[in-house]
Amino acid sequence: MERVLEGLEPERVFYYFEEISMIPRGSGNEKQVSDYLFNLAKSKGWEVIQDKNLNIIIKKPATKGYENSPAVMLQGHMDMVCEKNENVIHDFEKDPLKLRIIDDHIYATETTLGADNGIAVAMCLAVLESEELKHPALEVLITTDEEKGMTGAHNVDGTLFKSKYLLNLDSEEEGVFTAGCAGGCEVVFKIPVSHHNVKNKAYKLMVKGLLGGHSGIDADKERGNANKVLARVLRDLFDYVELVSIEGGSKTNVIPRESYAIINIEYIDQVKNIIELWNKILKNEYAFTDPSVELVLEDMGIESYPLEKNIFNKIVSAINLIPTGVLSRSTAIDLVISSNNLGVVTTKEDYVYLHCHARSSVETLLTHGFIPAMKQLGEALSVECETGAMYPGWEYAKQSKIRDICVETYEEMFGKEPVVSAIHAGLECGLLIGKIPGLDAISMGPDACDAHSPNEHVSIKSTGNIYKLLCKILEKVK
Repeated sequence: MERVLEGLEPERVFYYFEEISMIPRGSGNEKQVSDYLFNLAKSKGWEVIQDKNLNIIIKKPATKGYENSPAVMLQGHMDMVCEKNENVIHDFEKDPLKLRIIDDHIYATETTLGADNGIAVAMCLAVLESEELKHPALEVLITTDEEKGMTGAHNVDGTLFKSKYLLNLDSEEEGVFTAGCAGGCEVVFKIPVSHHNVKNKAYKLMVKGLLGGHSGIDADKERGNANKVLARVLRDLFDYVELVSIEGGSKTNVIPRESYAIINIEYIDQVKNIIELWNKILKNEYAFTDPSVELVLEDMGIESYPLEKNIFNKIVSAINLIPTGVLSRSTAIDLVISSNNLGVVTTKEDYVYLHCHARSSVETLLTHGFIPAMKQLGEALSVECETGAMYPGWEYAKQSKIRDICVETYEEMFGKEPVVSAIHAGLECGLLIGKIPGLDAISMGPDACDAHSPNEHVSIKSTGNIYKLLCKILEKVK
């Protein structure tokens, strides 16, 4: 196999990143990559555990002189978000990623790259493999299903660890240490469907060209949500079309880039005029954030049974009324406090499902604000509203020894002060702190952009800088 990343430094980090890029590892499909990690650890003679949730725990003793140093956990997740550009043939269940290099950055070809969080996995393996690195006892935890619900971290056995410090490697900006994050939960609306018994000619109305992105990190970028855009247009078309089905987005934690509705049209000229007007409206509204947005109408060449008109109304009303994007901001610092993403809309046999992912660094804004409001919306529309399990936020610690070590080490290596901040995204640190008493945590990572989208890319130089920083931090934990 020809290696695309061969010759890049640090060599072993990019070697292992390319190795796992050959293994399908979307959330919920981690068995193969988990087995790879387990077998690799066994072949290296490392102490390894593969638990029932396919989490991997690898332990390595302290090097000479570090026997009495506090143990350190290195942590990341093995799963990735699977997104691809429209019309690209790629089966995330079995196809390897096609890596490519442009200048200083690594991309995949027309798909997500999985640097979130494959770079963390690769760094952990490189650290474990190193014979030169000085370090305290290491406990490496590589979790599953982080992107869908953090179920791997939820179910890991905290009694298996002795670590006092946690170095999470799931951040995406060099020179920025993350020391707090938002918690979140899933909210799902279920709208029962019923159909007319008369077929009509079917058309496909598509929203295309939006950038999408990470529903937490990119929440404040004002990017268009394809599900919301489509519902606005359908509301305007309500008197001229019938709705057959609606689909949009693929992951709850991804801002949807594309969506479509199958509709029946009787007065095609009027509909085309309305769509032409909406294309002008959208081009103006998203001129700076999503300039390629467009509505496309396609004749499907078939007939289909439309939904009852009152069901059409409930679906469009719910989508339009669910708040999406930034819900509240901090007045003290430049930080989003709470947000919601209507990430997936899908039509099944009996229901239309609207899947939301809400986040907040203030838990009561979810438990006593957003969730009750969504239940009231469900009651008002006479549709079901269900909530999934919440994952906790990570509160900024007033004092942190590992934070002090990281800041001091960064200043020594790069001659400038790093930024220490909280982020509006979910990290597993809060869950792990709750399971391991006294755990002191920090998160860091290399420059990576456009996570959860096919334009995802990571800096080669920055990856090298962060790996060197990680090694130096481990040396200083003594």
